[in-house]
Amino acid sequence: MSTIGQTFAMRILAVGFAVIIFAGCSGGPMTTREKGAGIGALGGAAAGGIIGATVGHPGAGAAIGGALGLGAGALIGDYMQGQEQTNQQQIQQNQRVIESNRQETQRLRQTEY
Repeated sequence: MSTIGQTFAMRILAVGFAVIIFAGCSGGPMTTREKGAGIGALGGAAAGGIIGATVGHPGAGAAIGGALGLGAGALIGDYMQGQEQTNQQQIQQNQRVIESNRQETQRLRQTEY
């Protein structure tokens, strides 16, 4: 790859990271999906850059690795976010059952005395 191609790839990568960083800072706290996507993108770009450097194309490797890592990280983060929501729903259901049992126990105690 020529120097111009490497420079172009590095600029694309820099713009991509800037977009991710600024988009992440634009709202409230990041969701698990967003965290997974960010970690995947950074990890994929690092791994892709290393692999790309061994074949003489670190910029292209980082860009490809970042894109693949972003997708994989988002999928994993989405799964984890779904698990968190399922767990939270189960906790709420358990709390409702506990409260119902507490009220029933209180009612039974009042009828005994």
